[in-house]
Amino acid sequence: MTMRTKSKTKATVWVMEKGQVRTRLDHLTTEEPLEIRLVPFQKTVAVTMRTPGADFELAAGFLYSEGVVSHREDIRRISYCVDKSVDGEQRHNIVNVELRDGLIPDLQPLERHFYTSSACGVCGKASLEALRLRGCPVIPSGPTVTPEIIYSLPDKLRAAQSIFTATGGLHAAALFDAQGQLLNLREDVGRHNALDKLIGTALLSDELPLNNCIVLVSGRSSFEILQKSTTAGIPIVCSVSAPSSLAVSVAKEFGITLIGFLRGERFNIYTGLQRLKKDSEFRSQN
Repeated sequence: MTMRTKSKTKATVWVMEKGQVRTRLDHLTTEEPLEIRLVPFQKTVAVTMRTPGADFELAAGFLYSEGVVSHREDIRRISYCVDKSVDGEQRHNIVNVELRDGLIPDLQPLERHFYTSSACGVCGKASLEALRLRGCPVIPSGPTVTPEIIYSLPDKLRAAQSIFTATGGLHAAALFDAQGQLLNLREDVGRHNALDKLIGTALLSDELPLNNCIVLVSGRSSFEILQKSTTAGIPIVCSVSAPSSLAVSVAKEFGITLIGFLRGERFNIYTGLQRLKKDSEFRSQN
């Protein structure tokens, strides 16, 4: 029986402080490749650098976001590789996803994912057009939230980041309800992987679409973050940094409220102002 790779790796580091050198034990975020294979096609559809943990959810969320599966029932089984020709520990870096009988997905759009870094996937206007062609609906209006709820989200995310606390080198995606209550959180060396894990968890629990939820991601909002949020029906997407121009385009087209630079009691709203309640502390300056 092989041991699964942990999400944290121990390392000895030298600390230089005030001209003195000392050693100490540190924890690093583990980064290893995850290969996603489709059964019965025996085809590798993606290799992504990720932090081990919630691998099945990551695979499910990725396949859902890319349109390979549309419902929980499209996935019959997810398992780790059992091929004895593959080196022991590496079997937990390969996930087999068995699709339901009769499902023949279009795999051509997945070619751009054959090897993906943990930092960002491949973006572009062609990908936006592909999102349109998939027929993703505009997200329904609502819910509306107060600025105070949005202000409170980063602290709740950080408090729940157990691996980040130990390593200091990890992204997170957190799911909240419209009252700001934390529903779920996933961590990964790649922020889009963290969101895939979050969406995959909802898919496997038959909780999609997430039409009354808020997502907060660490780092910036890229095209892929908005693509995945669109397919999951998430109406409010927040980040602690800036969005990309293509992310704003996706948010505007599919009715998402996009918030960036969420820090302290301040944030920017790029699209979807109507979901923010205007009160004495929040006034539109037009």
